[in-house]
Amino acid sequence: MTGGDSLASTMETVDLFTNERDWEQFHSVKNLMVSVAIEASELNETIQWSNPTAEEIRSDNNLAVEISDELADVMVYCLRLCSVLGFDPVEIIHAKIDKNRAKYPVEKAKGSSKKYTEYE
Repeated sequence: MTGGDSLASTMETVDLFTNERDWEQFHSVKNLMVSVAIEASELNETIQWSNPTAEEIRSDNNLAVEISDELADVMVYCLRLCSVLGFDPVEIIHAKIDKNRAKYPVEKAKGSSKKYTEYE
């Protein structure tokens, strides 16, 4: 991975891009959430009828670009939603990881794809 840009700086860039185009008026919470789902579906569509490995994707430049573009769209909408709601993405990610640590303790979850509700 590369890049020295901070997440805060990236969020500022996304917000500036939005503000310059007067698109805040369209960025309601509902519209942003729907956009995340739409872009996630477009991400899924890139490999809808195949099951490539990570190496196969990296070696197929066209597919890698297509996936990275859709992944960027998902992340941009997620960051925009964080900005609108006043959420710090790093803080909410860490908080969720902490919750997941409690739900999926290593001794029960390691090597298992079971949902936490399936643990005895």
